[in-house]
Amino acid sequence: MFGLGKLLYVIILTINGIAVLSEDRFLNRIGWGSTKTSGQQFQYGGEGDSSVKTKLINLISAIRTLLRVPLIAVNVVVIMYELILG
Repeated sequence: MFGLGKLLYVIILTINGIAVLSEDRFLNRIGWGSTKTSGQQFQYGGEGDSSVKTKLINLISAIRTLLRVPLIAVNVVVIMYELILG
């Protein structure tokens, strides 16, 4: 059955997947890097900030920078929980 524990695992795995995305190898190749290759940068608070793509790019960038250290701690806790109570 699908419970809160499984939902927590799905959230953690999704955030882990976003956190390990390589900007050089993957995101820039599909055009989702933090800067465009033509030299234009995204405008924060301007007209360029209203598209869904720009918001997702900013979300990915924020997850990669802000959640990197807390994710290490959460992953250690989850791994220890699985090893002990598995």
